[in-house]
Amino acid sequence: MVNQHLFLFGGCPPFTPGLCKTFVSCLNGTGPVALLYVPRSGSSWSDYAPIYTEALTACGATAFFHLPLSASPTADQLEQLSACAGIIISGGETERYQQFIVHTPIGAIIQERFQQGVPVVGFSAGALLTPSECRIPAIDQREGKALVLEGLSLVDAVISVHYDTWQEETNLLQAFETTMSRFGYGLPERAGIHLQNGQLVQQEGPEAVLLRQKEEMT
Repeated sequence: MVNQHLFLFGGCPPFTPGLCKTFVSCLNGTGPVALLYVPRSGSSWSDYAPIYTEALTACGATAFFHLPLSASPTADQLEQLSACAGIIISGGETERYQQFIVHTPIGAIIQERFQQGVPVVGFSAGALLTPSECRIPAIDQREGKALVLEGLSLVDAVISVHYDTWQEETNLLQAFETTMSRFGYGLPERAGIHLQNGQLVQQEGPEAVLLRQKEEMT
């Protein structure tokens, strides 16, 4: 059986030290680590990217593929993503990440590579994309509306990010009860978790809130 590795962070990069080492140890293949991001006007990805790459390089990663997300990825970009040994979905405006990833060729590659054992990481918006439902709280939406969109279905759980600063306790509990997901994870700022085959095996930083169905407690 191929192990599937999912790393979720409640806020912005960098990686926490222990989870960074674990992620690099899980890289599958000789390809680069893909960094997926939505370009932001007025900011430079080349200035921001070292927040990811410096920690990863220190842990042994040697090559990176920077993929600016758009509605029209090129054939070359898709080919390079398919060859990556690890995939990182950055943070930002969650709706745009959902638009450019879910039900697109990029999303299909992420799902396929994840099933093949390539580790996937989500920071903030990236983490919100990983369940079957991408739940965007009102505080994270430009018009102040809570949204429920389709996600990547990489994990049977509901996810809340910025759990402490956004005061997500009520939203997480309601989503957990509504969806009947196996697990619910409330991820504070600077907190990260590692799920192997859907099970929590490592966490680092401020303690994450874990909800689980009764049958998962036995």
